[in-house]
Amino acid sequence: MNRPLFIKSIRQRISCRTYDGRVPDEETKGRLRAFFRENTRGPFGNPLRFELIDLTEAERAELKSLGTYGVIKGAGLFIAGAVTRGARSMEDFGFGMERNILFATTLGLGTCWLGGTLNRAGFARKIALEPGELMPAISPVGYAAGKRSLTDRAFRFMAKSDKRKPWQELFFDGRPDTPLSRELAGPLGEVLEAVRIGPSASNRQPWRIVREGAAFHLFLARTPGYDKMLGEIRLQEVDMGIALCHFELAAGELGVRGSWREAKPSFAAGVWEYVVSWTLDWQGVEKQLVTQAVQTCFDARRANPEE
Repeated sequence: MNRPLFIKSIRQRISCRTYDGRVPDEETKGRLRAFFRENTRGPFGNPLRFELIDLTEAERAELKSLGTYGVIKGAGLFIAGAVTRGARSMEDFGFGMERNILFATTLGLGTCWLGGTLNRAGFARKIALEPGELMPAISPVGYAAGKRSLTDRAFRFMAKSDKRKPWQELFFDGRPDTPLSRELAGPLGEVLEAVRIGPSASNRQPWRIVREGAAFHLFLARTPGYDKMLGEIRLQEVDMGIALCHFELAAGELGVRGSWREAKPSFAAGVWEYVVSWTLDWQGVEKQLVTQAVQTCFDARRANPEE
């Protein structure tokens, strides 16, 4: 399978709750399923599995009873999945599910994370959820309608879906009280921007990132009581998996080499909960900077050949 390019999808994707009723063809379904078969682990190693749920006409008519509470209109196809219970299982699920959603976006399909407004029982039966598994979220997948439903517009308005927190509230340099500007982020600027614009439950963006030397430490700024009603499902931890996904995919696409590692930040982070760190391969970053400088000089010479 050719490696898809994700940064464009990260920029373009929006939550779609209103679909035109068309179901993707068998070739498109096959591409989705093939991607799912390769998407079986997150950064923390918890097993993942994903399935494409193709609803019958009768089930589409009873979609509300299946578990979406009338939030989704016109969809007949869903991505559902499960993660094995374990440490950081929510983060792994968020990472893997967001990869699916971004891949669907590359195919021209609309999607929408459903975690809070979801009665899981109906879809759990569809994927034969095992006792040792959890299903944190699902997503419809299909073609966006030309006009959003009233419910769709209301959800976007309430969640302020078109807005994101500014850089100075999310990214920091050396300590949590020192904002990191995009200009000072260097090659990681576009990577952090990919994280900033990511989706999250109620658009709360609970991720915080502190650069310290060659490491970018990721923290969860948990909203008190937010996940209290969902038992083992912790959506803000799923959100952290989405942030990890955007970070890793953008870094890989831009050639910024590094890896996820557990590290010990040298500073106190207060109420923020440490999750993991991306440690840069400095040799790879330096090589990229040299390549960019050479290309800049080449472009300037080509634009002004007489200089």
